[in-house]
Amino acid sequence: MDVMVSASTLRGTASAVPSKSMGHRSLICAALAGGGTVSGLRFSADISATVDALSAMGFSLTRDGGAVRAGAFTPPSSRGGELPVIDCNESGSTLRFLIPVAAALGESVTFTGRGRLPSRPIGVLTDALSQHGVFFSGDSLPLSMSGYLKPGHFRLPGNVSSQYISGLLFALPLLEGDSVVEITTPLESKPYIDLTVKALGDFGIKVTETSQGYAVRGNQRYEPRDCAVEGDYSNAAFFACGAALGGAVLTTGLDPASLQGDRDIFPLLERMGAKVTWETDGVRVQSGPLRGIDIDASQIPDLVPVLAVTAAFCEGETTIYNAGRLRLKESDRLSAVSDCLRRLGAQVEEGSDRLKITGKPRLLGGEVDGCNDHRIVMAMAVAALRCEGPVIIRGAQAVEKSYGAFFEDYQALGGNCHVIRD
Repeated sequence: MDVMVSASTLRGTASAVPSKSMGHRSLICAALAGGGTVSGLRFSADISATVDALSAMGFSLTRDGGAVRAGAFTPPSSRGGELPVIDCNESGSTLRFLIPVAAALGESVTFTGRGRLPSRPIGVLTDALSQHGVFFSGDSLPLSMSGYLKPGHFRLPGNVSSQYISGLLFALPLLEGDSVVEITTPLESKPYIDLTVKALGDFGIKVTETSQGYAVRGNQRYEPRDCAVEGDYSNAAFFACGAALGGAVLTTGLDPASLQGDRDIFPLLERMGAKVTWETDGVRVQSGPLRGIDIDASQIPDLVPVLAVTAAFCEGETTIYNAGRLRLKESDRLSAVSDCLRRLGAQVEEGSDRLKITGKPRLLGGEVDGCNDHRIVMAMAVAALRCEGPVIIRGAQAVEKSYGAFFEDYQALGGNCHVIRD
């Protein structure tokens, strides 16, 4: 799908979509508990990948509207026949969370995926599991595995993917002995691990944070419970930044006490000069004179594309640093966002782990490639709000990965867009 987006002003009220991050985590916990209902889900491509993968692994999951009810687990090994194939589609969370879970259950399975997922790194995770009784066919997809995960001391870097650590935290409570996860380098994206620990606690699993990582008791049992998925700060950021560029948007459905790291979008927009007000029914962002700032992206990598777009219209320079891991996402996001912004007329310098952006009042417009990356597509729709000419976004269907209704909600706020090729 290709979409043409023209300059406009976003005004009105937007309801935050359910958090994809918490959706993944709650579904896995409910499956491991063998009961309970996860409600308030939005079945993006990634969430659907997790539901389908858990089902293929033998977990009983029943979908009813925006909810999923968990039931009993039937081990694939008890059913006979060929080993199950677990298709993770393009979801890195699904893959990295469920490899350790399959290892803890002692099931022989094959993981597959598509898009850029087969080339995204998992060797650090498979190496750690290989030292504890698990056998792998390699370190890339398709990946066959067998063996039974043994408890013990796990050592992982903290600057490659927090999803490796979250995956272990789901699995280790199921083992017969206690385990320790030692993080050997400075931990990035820690708020995502905080979300995992919260989800685990909600389902009765205790994880203790230590000075070097996490301690996990074995022989724990997940407890069934019903839960609703909270609103998502990551996707709310696109309309908040759009409002900062020249409008006013009230976003409802966000928990002010959320552990989501991307809640930092609002203090960052305040630092840039936007007006941010927490009201009884949500958080309102209004435009103001914007200025460039320095942004440490180590804990908020998913915000980088839309923050880079916002910076392109700020007075002065913005430097976004500690962002090297964005090269391993659905696209090389540092390269993708800098290329797209340059094509629209922005001044961007790209480094190995950073972007330096010199702002302008308006950009020219033009044609950009969405790079099969939902966050690049949505960020470019925000950029179009302040372009003199239209912006054509190729491959805009990538929004289905996390926010399939993005363009409908964009139009409801006054955004000017229409499909030119479907």
